[in-house]
Amino acid sequence: MTPSITAGLALVALVGCLMLALPALARPTLPFGVRVAAERADDPVILAQRRIYARLVVLMTAVAAALSVLTGQAAVTAGVLAAADLLLYYRAHLKVRATKNAGGWAAERRQGVTVDTTFRTDPVRVPWMWGLPALVILLLTMGIGWGRSGAVAERFEPVLYQAALTLLVIVVILIVLRARPDLDAARPTGSARRYRTYLRGVAVLSLLSAACLNLSLLIWALRLWGVVAATVVWQVAVCLPFAVLLGGWLVWELKVGQAGHRLPAVPGEEEEDSGITQRDDDRHWFLAGTVYANRRDPALLVHARLGSSTWTINLGHPIAWLLSAVLVVAIAMFVLAAVFGGIDLPQKRSIF
Repeated sequence: MTPSITAGLALVALVGCLMLALPALARPTLPFGVRVAAERADDPVILAQRRIYARLVVLMTAVAAALSVLTGQAAVTAGVLAAADLLLYYRAHLKVRATKNAGGWAAERRQGVTVDTTFRTDPVRVPWMWGLPALVILLLTMGIGWGRSGAVAERFEPVLYQAALTLLVIVVILIVLRARPDLDAARPTGSARRYRTYLRGVAVLSLLSAACLNLSLLIWALRLWGVVAATVVWQVAVCLPFAVLLGGWLVWELKVGQAGHRLPAVPGEEEEDSGITQRDDDRHWFLAGTVYANRRDPALLVHARLGSSTWTINLGHPIAWLLSAVLVVAIAMFVLAAVFGGIDLPQKRSIF
């Protein structure tokens, strides 16, 4: 088996494993993006949809692996596999939601919400010390590039990529730490404590992710500067930080769970029950918990229901409309400038 076929099979297997783990990352009260009470988390319909989804994902992954070997188009096959698995996830979402509406599950228990103002008065701080590895790798890249010969742009292009990625990660962390916390009205005290731990973990892993990405860019830069040759070992070295990054996130997500619901309870939280369940807001969520639109919700950024450490913009918020308009105008201006020769598009090439 050639290295390209092996890499293609590994990519397909990775996508299959990620999609297979998707339902397990969400809280038991959010099966396939549908809000249910804790008593309904083990309903036979939900369990049946979990089994059906898992079997279909395994089947689709096997088919995609065979197609990857036959066609040699691993990236395309993996993309098609991810799209097909998301459709399977959405199918399960529709089944669970239809059963919930038909059975009147939302009316079985009193609903409510919980608010913890300490997330504003005493927010989770950015763990800056965990950002040192990304900074050290960036400075190391800058030092190596400074000693190379050639044009300044070529020597410091990787450094600019690293600086932009690191800055982007920091901005995202600052926004997420100030976003509205996703708490459970049934267990307000325990969910607030878990969510704090969860947020800090997200911040730490995000900073370590910046370090992994910077390391990949450093290894790529070594070839750009002529320090190493473009061998199979170099290609593996470039991709290895990505593999470590994805593996670390997946292990952490499976251990902690969405909003930290898998974290162990401290003494006094084991039997916590406020007597109410989280407010049913399914009507504001679309596409199995990926899109949120609620004009009466003042929050701009909310925790998404798909996956675990994901957030989404409230499309019902006026600022979201403004951001969308700015994005559309920026894209239109860029396209027009490219069409009429106002800017020169870069040559098509991969940084790898």
